[in-house]
Amino acid sequence: MAPSKNTERDVREARDRLRRFNARQTVHTRRIKRRKRDNVIAVVALIVIATLATATQLLYFNGGPGTPAATPTATATPTATPEAGVNVGDVPSPDVAEARIWTGTLTLNDIAVGVSLDGASAPQAVASVVTSVQDGYYNGTICHRLAETETLKALQCGSIDGQGGSDTTYSFGPIENAPADGIYPAGTIALARGETPYSQGRQFFIVLADSTLDTSTGGYTVVGTVTSGLDAIVAQIADAGITDGADDGVPLVPTSITGFTIQ
Repeated sequence: MAPSKNTERDVREARDRLRRFNARQTVHTRRIKRRKRDNVIAVVALIVIATLATATQLLYFNGGPGTPAATPTATATPTATPEAGVNVGDVPSPDVAEARIWTGTLTLNDIAVGVSLDGASAPQAVASVVTSVQDGYYNGTICHRLAETETLKALQCGSIDGQGGSDTTYSFGPIENAPADGIYPAGTIALARGETPYSQGRQFFIVLADSTLDTSTGGYTVVGTVTSGLDAIVAQIADAGITDGADDGVPLVPTSITGFTIQ
């Protein structure tokens, strides 16, 4: 017996409903897959952003008093590093310091600051500073850090990238002429460093008010003192404060070394 027209119509409608159902299921499945993919991309993006932010913070204060200690990692091939207890790069001989007092002028923005470097008490460090001045290294570099904490009040300068980064091709030791009691009087000029005594480089900090620093890892090499202009640094730079109202960060007044002479 031939099927009735109603039966054929019912079969067609059933097939149409099945096709529509399958199409909706396909679209739904694709949406779920796309949503999962978008979620994965979003999570990865957040991880990358967080990693970059953390790396930036670690880089920003790389070297200097109050810097968190870095975690050393092993390398497959032994190389000359600050941790190895040897100088890295073209570090001048301590003889360059001539075991004498060097005098000169450090210009910060338009502030002329008289300085005196003690080549007898810190021959290796003073030799490095003198050579760097003579080579013009400091001209145009940024004073990237102003600290106004309970234990440290200082302006830090000489970073290779203007953001606190250290020159990985240049470092030396040992620590010289560091105060045994950890007291750094106002006007002290000392070298910034990382975790070890041989991680000193070209960065230095000027103590703006009497400060007391940790001595457990050897302290910081004192290369000399400010002989004039300290009050102007405080009045024109430090008193303006730090960005974001912090007590340790980028000076609110952009500060750079516009000149450095020594003799």
